[in-house]
Amino acid sequence: MTLRPLFIACLVLPLLAACDQLGIESAEKIAARKEAEGKALGGACRHAGRAIEDCYALNPKADKAAVFAGWREMNDYMRENKIEEVVPQIAHPRARRPVETAEAAETPPEKKRRAE
Repeated sequence: MTLRPLFIACLVLPLLAACDQLGIESAEKIAARKEAEGKALGGACRHAGRAIEDCYALNPKADKAAVFAGWREMNDYMRENKIEEVVPQIAHPRARRPVETAEAAETPPEKKRRAE
């Protein structure tokens, strides 16, 4: 009777040892993937000319440290290679809208209406 549990353990043990082949990710792999995704998001935000705060607002679940690292790396790369920002074609509702002119930044909309 004691051989049966030992036999079952011998059959199940190799399956548990091959968790990577079953598609089960380890904690280290998950952390590395999240960090890589955060860096990619930060780099993309910088290339699109978005402020780091907008990047955080657009990606609330991303790791902020990784997003900042990616943003900073892309900023350094763009400065070294004199690469211009690419203007985003689709506006995101949570991102701040850029101010069109310096005069528009100084004059609130209420004052503009009164002046007209």
